[in-house]
Amino acid sequence: MGRSGRQALGDHLPGLRERLNLDFVVVNAENAAHGFGITEGTAEELFEAGADVLTLGNHAWDQAEALTYIEREPRLLRPVNYPELAQAPGTGANLYDAPDGRRVLVMNVLGRIGMDALNDPFDAVDRELNSCPLGAAADAVIVDFHAEATSEKYAMGWFCDGRASAVVGTHTHVPTADARVLTEGTAYITDLGMTGDYDSVIGMEKSEPLQRFTSRIRSGRFSPADGEGTVCGLYVETDDATGLATRAEAIRIGGALDSGGPSSDR
Repeated sequence: MGRSGRQALGDHLPGLRERLNLDFVVVNAENAAHGFGITEGTAEELFEAGADVLTLGNHAWDQAEALTYIEREPRLLRPVNYPELAQAPGTGANLYDAPDGRRVLVMNVLGRIGMDALNDPFDAVDRELNSCPLGAAADAVIVDFHAEATSEKYAMGWFCDGRASAVVGTHTHVPTADARVLTEGTAYITDLGMTGDYDSVIGMEKSEPLQRFTSRIRSGRFSPADGEGTVCGLYVETDDATGLATRAEAIRIGGALDSGGPSSDR
């Protein structure tokens, strides 16, 4: 979320990669450019910090240059469930090679409840999972479900249980306390939370949101808060034989929500 989030990731992700021996890192970056969308420059900051793949969401095209940049950058994913008639640039799912040669399928999908009305997210995810099954075509599968409703997110978790390594919710900017491995082996969290300044209103400097909530009158534009950021995410370990999760722990490091994060026994 804005400069604060990019700075927090730059400060903490290199150390996390080393300390936790991370093989692959996915970052939702749809608010990276001043809180709205992504640019080539902000994407490069996140890649340099240690991200392997960037996902987007309902703010995918807030920055016009994203429409052309995504065509040149295969490590950037927009929601997979755009209707075919939209002819959206880029792709919503891709198979990537981890540094050790293992194959990781990453997909970004947009929810429907309270969100932009794209195609059915469950149908889109089912299609991608069937075309690149875990344990056969992919050694790991990560689903970023960018959605508003907790019910829709939990339904997606159960829908993918046993077929994906991890289903992670994004969009609400508030981390949830339900990180777990579901019964058939899929790591799950309803929302990763925001990487950014929590001395804010979901990442925005407080004065303008308060003005609008209390008076119903706009006094200016939203502007991202720029204090110290917290890195929020999910740490997942998978079984080498099946690709299913054996461990899932929330990460909250730095800033107002610092809880120390997981330690690795690997």
